Amino acid sequence: MNAVRELMKVFITRRIPEEGMKILSGATGVCEVSQWDSDEPVPRAELLKRVQGAHGLLCLLSDKIDAEVLDAAGPNLKVISTMSVGFDHLALDEIKKRGIRIGYTPDVLTDATAELTVALLLATARRLPEGVEEVKTGGWSSWKPLWLCGYGLSGSTVGVIGLGRIGMAIAQRLLPFGVKRLLYTGRTAKAHAAEVNGEFVPLDTLVSESDFIVVSCSLTPETQGLCDEAFFSKMKKTAVFINSSRGAVVNQEDLYEALKSGQIAAAGLDVTTPEPLPTNHPLLTLKNCVVLPHIGSATYSTRGVMSALTVQNLLGGLQGLDMPSELRL
Repeated sequence: MNAVRELMKVFITRRIPEEGMKILSGATGVCEVSQWDSDEPVPRAELLKRVQGAHGLLCLLSDKIDAEVLDAAGPNLKVISTMSVGFDHLALDEIKKRGIRIGYTPDVLTDATAELTVALLLATARRLPEGVEEVKTGGWSSWKPLWLCGYGLSGSTVGVIGLGRIGMAIAQRLLPFGVKRLLYTGRTAKAHAAEVNGEFVPLDTLVSESDFIVVSCSLTPETQGLCDEAFFSKMKKTAVFINSSRGAVVNQEDLYEALKSGQIAAAGLDVTTPEPLPTNHPLLTLKNCVVLPHIGSATYSTRGVMSALTVQNLLGGLQGLDMPSELRL
């Protein structure tokens, strides 16, 4: 008689879209699932308890997976699948040391994030939140020649910091607005930049010549705090700054001073440090700063695809098979 194979244990740190859960429900012979059944993050103590003995962990960007979590999980842990394209919440050195595989979700959120970035740029440059507030509070009286004037893309120079998948998708969407020059910077020149007539320039050139600066780079030791007082001091006073990458790329205190003093015209952020940003944060007192709650990938279809891919990565890792999107360490 064949022995009954013991199911592998999986812990999911949050509710995820049904597309992923449907795939998991069809894998009944592979794993048994425990889940933190809430839209809010799992408390740290609960995470450390629930991950014990797990073979697989499905987590989100807001879950800090460090040595403490890995120790709590123990030697069974063979795969961590994160429902995100970013992985700065994962202790990569510790994970690599223990031979644990990682799945993530690149590519699938490129279009949604690029769309949101363009929407944020337009909302910030054309002062849409201010306009909505004026209508609601009775500030809209007669037509005035300079009331709520902002900045347009036609004939402008746009600088993109990080012309990867998302940066390229942003550039492709901005060009039809009549952008005159597209500058970009990064570690190396990109062959695909020719598709958007991109000019590879030093960072200082991009900062000083751009009317709009869009940050879409990864968070690395080199990019952490990249946008600081020195950075903002080189920008045009009429320039608009947009960040949809990672909050830690920006020194928020320096950004606040640049906005308050009029060193730069406006800023739009979809990412902050910390997240969520406290409601009493100085940036939220400024009319020329638009802050969104990290919703770059927030379309129903994108989140569904992310959920499915995250589960497929998880199952591949559990069974020692290829993962659709594995982060190679």
